Formats: sequence, structure tokens, C-alpha cells
Amino acid sequence: MMAEKLVLFDIDGTLLSAGRAARESVLAALSEVYGWKHANGNSHDFSGKTDPQIVRELVEKDVGRGRCEELLELALERYLEEFSRRLTPEAVVAKPGAVELVGALAETPGVSLGLLTGNLERGARMKLQPLSLNPRFPFGAFGSDSEDRYLLPAIAVERARAHCGREFAGKDVVVVGDSIHDVLCGRSLGVRSVAVATGPTTADRLAEQGPDVLLASFAEVGAAMEAILG
Repeated sequence: MMAEKLVLFDIDGTLLSAGRAARESVLAALSEVYGWKHANGNSHDFSGKTDPQIVRELVEKDVGRGRCEELLELALERYLEEFSRRLTPEAVVAKPGAVELVGALAETPGVSLGLLTGNLERGARMKLQPLSLNPRFPFGAFGSDSEDRYLLPAIAVERARAHCGREFAGKDVVVVGDSIHDVLCGRSLGVRSVAVATGPTTADRLAEQGPDVLLASFAEVGAAMEAILG
């Protein structure tokens, strides 16, 4: 009998793309709250980072740490307001096989699904809604829980324990994502890492981080399930 598994999914670049709605919403919010003129905002790497981390990386050098911290919560709230306005259902595009894979895993006995993402939870749920994926992920860890992406796996595992009523540890926990941070952030817990090259990070760069499995995509759903569950 297969051991029970906890599979934690990243969102952006892994399950879906929301186009430029999130980036444009962040930049609009920072312009409004900080008066920040985003010279490098269109090229800054958001991949694998938490939303609060992205804000700090963009504005702290220009506005100072004190002002950055003072207005951070307001900036994040404005971002979510902008995002709810800019995000249209048509902008959300599932990665090949992602919806089918999540559905198949959710129906597999002994498999529990959760989220592990740098998105604020409200933003994450907005992105998943057009694909009707929110019910598949009853818990998770988010950028609204900690700015430090590397603290989120332990939070997700604890929430899984509370939700499922059992312990998950080691290779029974699987982190699935498209960035090097997805590969690295669970390493301290000794979990299984599955990298997928459907985001902005190249397959070669992902391979350098030594994931347990590297997939080109989820298009072959059966093979992806086998890779994830081991």
C-alpha cells in the first residue's frame, strides 16, 4: 500500500499563468502608495518570491527601509484591489495538463493537496478561481504568512496536519514548482521536490538545483502523477 502523500503546489508558472495582471497591479500600487517610478519594474524577477519580498526588493532602496515598512501593508492591500480589478477570467491560462493532474491527484486515495506559494492568499485564490481549482486546495502556506519563502513549507505541513489529522514528513511531502526557490525551500525538511519547466526558469537552471524529478510539463498526466507520487 502506498504511503499517504502531501503534495504542495506552487501556482504561477506551475499551475497557470495570469499574464501581466499581477505585475501591473503591483507596479500601479507602488506608484500610488510610494510615488515610486518603476524604472526596473517590468524586468524585475518575481519568480518564486513572496509578494512582500517583491515589494521590498523594488522600493526599499529608493524610498528607504523605514518608509517601505511603514506603508507595506497599505501597498499590499492596494495591490490586491488593483489585481481584483485587472484580473479577468480570460487572463488565467492553465499550464498544459495542470487542471487534469490536480483533479486526478485529488481523487487518488491517500493523497492530500495543498498550496505553497509566495502569493498573498487572497491573490492566490483569485488566480485559481477561473479554473475552479480552489476546492482542490483546502489549505496551504502563502506570502501573507511569511515574507520568507523558506519558512512556508513548515507552515504548510503544519496546516496539513491540522486539516488531515495526521503527520506528514520526509519524502511523503512533495513540493511541486517551476522555480529554483520551489526546489530549495523544502530542502531543510528533506521533502521530495518535483520541478517543472513551464515557467520563466529554464530546465537547465532547475536541474542545477538537484530536484528529485524534473518535468518538461504536466501534459502527460499519468507520467506526471507517477513522478510526483514516486
